[in-house]
Amino acid sequence: MVVFLPVLLAVLPMLLVSCQGAEGERQEAEMNRFIDELMTRMTLEEKLGQLNLPVAGDIVTGEPRISNVGDDIRKGRVGGLFNLKGAAFIREIQRIAVEESRMGIPLLFGMDVIHGYETIFPIPLALSCTWDTAAVARSAQIAAAEATADGICWTFSPMVDITHDGRWGRISEGNGEDPFLGSRMAEAMVRGYQGADLADPTTMMACVKHFALYGLVEAGREYNNVYPDDYHMFNEYLQPYRAAIDAGAGSVMAAFNTVHGVPATGNQWLLTDLLREQWGFKGFVVSDYTAVEELAKHGVCATLEECALQAINAGLDMDMVSDGLEGTLAAAVREGRCSEAVVDRACRRILEAKYKLGLFEDPYRYCDSTRRAQVMLCEAHRAEARRIAGESMVLLKNEHVLPLAKSGTIALIGPLADTRINMPGTWSVAAVPEQYKTVKEGIEDALKGTGAKLLYAKGSNIWYDERAEEIAMVFKPSMRDPRSAEAMRAEALQVARQADVIIAAMGESSEMSGECASRVNIEMPDAQHDLLVELLKLGKPVVLVHFAGRPTVLNWETEHLPAILESWFGGSETADAIADIVFGDVNPSGRLTVQLPRHVGQYPFSYRQMRTSRVNEVGEFIKYITCYADVSSWPLYPFGYGLSYTSFDYTNFCLSDSVMPMDGTITASVDITNTGDREGTEVVQLYIGDRVAKGVRPYKELRGYERITLQPKETRTVQFAIDADLLSYFEPYHLQWTIEPGEVEIHVGPNARETQMRLMTIQ
Repeated sequence: MVVFLPVLLAVLPMLLVSCQGAEGERQEAEMNRFIDELMTRMTLEEKLGQLNLPVAGDIVTGEPRISNVGDDIRKGRVGGLFNLKGAAFIREIQRIAVEESRMGIPLLFGMDVIHGYETIFPIPLALSCTWDTAAVARSAQIAAAEATADGICWTFSPMVDITHDGRWGRISEGNGEDPFLGSRMAEAMVRGYQGADLADPTTMMACVKHFALYGLVEAGREYNNVYPDDYHMFNEYLQPYRAAIDAGAGSVMAAFNTVHGVPATGNQWLLTDLLREQWGFKGFVVSDYTAVEELAKHGVCATLEECALQAINAGLDMDMVSDGLEGTLAAAVREGRCSEAVVDRACRRILEAKYKLGLFEDPYRYCDSTRRAQVMLCEAHRAEARRIAGESMVLLKNEHVLPLAKSGTIALIGPLADTRINMPGTWSVAAVPEQYKTVKEGIEDALKGTGAKLLYAKGSNIWYDERAEEIAMVFKPSMRDPRSAEAMRAEALQVARQADVIIAAMGESSEMSGECASRVNIEMPDAQHDLLVELLKLGKPVVLVHFAGRPTVLNWETEHLPAILESWFGGSETADAIADIVFGDVNPSGRLTVQLPRHVGQYPFSYRQMRTSRVNEVGEFIKYITCYADVSSWPLYPFGYGLSYTSFDYTNFCLSDSVMPMDGTITASVDITNTGDREGTEVVQLYIGDRVAKGVRPYKELRGYERITLQPKETRTVQFAIDADLLSYFEPYHLQWTIEPGEVEIHVGPNARETQMRLMTIQ
């Protein structure tokens, strides 16, 4: 028997793969038999009902719709509902579907679980700044555990749109400007939500959005048009969608915008040719809110029936709110304007999703009140949210001020210092802010027992203008102080004069970013800026804890303030996470995934600048070279940037070979040393720059990174394997992925601006 052991060990992995493949085929055949039999008993109207996704809750992203949902469910006219909350409530609605409709088909229950459920994690833009895919996956896993205990089995996340425009409010929902990093984050989110088995009642189905190219909206204005070309579309913007699909995402949401002049909701090339035939997607596609009926507003069809026909023929399977598919297509099928086979195809995809989620086996599996009590906002979840929030925050500037000692007198000033409702950030629809601390409470808790004294004053409203503040707090209770700006400022200065150091909690309110929150002024709001100016005049150190859901312009702050912490919106545990960093209990490790501009006029703006015939090597004005005459062309803070309470040195950067065959691999290695006196985490970044190619390539593009934690004086060698996959691109002539011979720059560094370069040749 021993003689054959090596042979057995060699073939065992193949046997396991074969067994897994056979089991998968058996399960798929079983599912197909079940759905075949089910559909033979369904009427046309019941099939169309599966394609209908009305809203029955009060959480909406468009014009609210009122309908008799209960009766529609009994008649088999509803396939799912979204943005309802509460296991008992959802269980009762599911009971109506299962026990009071003719077919007893269970409903899907979806929600915008974007960055947590009741335990809220940092907004996705901030999550990406962790550069920690394990943490991102864990955040999605916890969100799924809580949401599924409350009746939700489907989330409209991850949002993977790449954007180069900080004016667009929904930049807060995505992973920044880089397709490589965005792809890794997309994969992590899908893995976290869906786990290894969708039938596990602690997992839920992901929905990749917005397919496709929504981050390219013209002028950064919500719901606007996009103008992509195939070359940039494939080399950059489509990559994270593809990564999420390859990771197994069960559903996709079509975007509001057009692609190649055709609205995504009714775009056959996008939803069928690319998504299904080229990429092999097997799940279902849902529209965005009322997007089917909005095809008429695009001007590509005239009636709701025409909109429905264009959408379903293009490859759309489920209609969110418009009631176009369920409401018009029965007559179209009977009169020959629509094939019933097309309806069957869409219906099957919805039923398959329900089967994979285990809803036919147990329609109430996601309504477990016992599990809800165990997991919702539990201590373990909150601890993880606090840790990850700390990882997401980026230290932008620190002139020997941070970390603060827990001693003396500290003044906490600013309109975001003592507010709960702003801590979770935008798109936190299931949040329970009354369960979250304010920054003031978080700092008070951190100082307990130390003898340090904390003083507080609000100091200003968000804006001077009442209407501007009303917009900034849309859908949230007003926090506007009725006192005059002068009175509030005087109080703040009186408080600050008593302190040794000032913490200013300022920036955007949570609803100043997110859906339909496009802005052209991305500087510090006026009332807060003026307060900062007066605080600085006191001659005391001022630490700006800056809240934002987008990249903002921080020129004045960078020039005048000694310390700036970009806290973004860190979720339910924001307050404790800020205190952890400010007082040095946590060493900041976040790194920017969007560069911060010097002026809004630089947008659209990305570190992945394509090569130009008149490159500007210094960023300043030079006549007849690409630049601005009135501002540096370079960002204020580059992509990948972030400070630590320690320092890191990069040495011995080398390549294993200077020549690489097109089917070969070389290794880039660099030694990283923690040169400071405390433990710290560095994000080592690998960039490549293809010097000569058929198509114009970026000067640098991220192609690898590693997050490492080092003890004081510790050195570690970081290695990156470079192969054809990392070096290939979508070339412009034959429109296919290829690798070409020639010189390639390999860069390593702590951010996109500060890198060391070595040259290699592909042969």
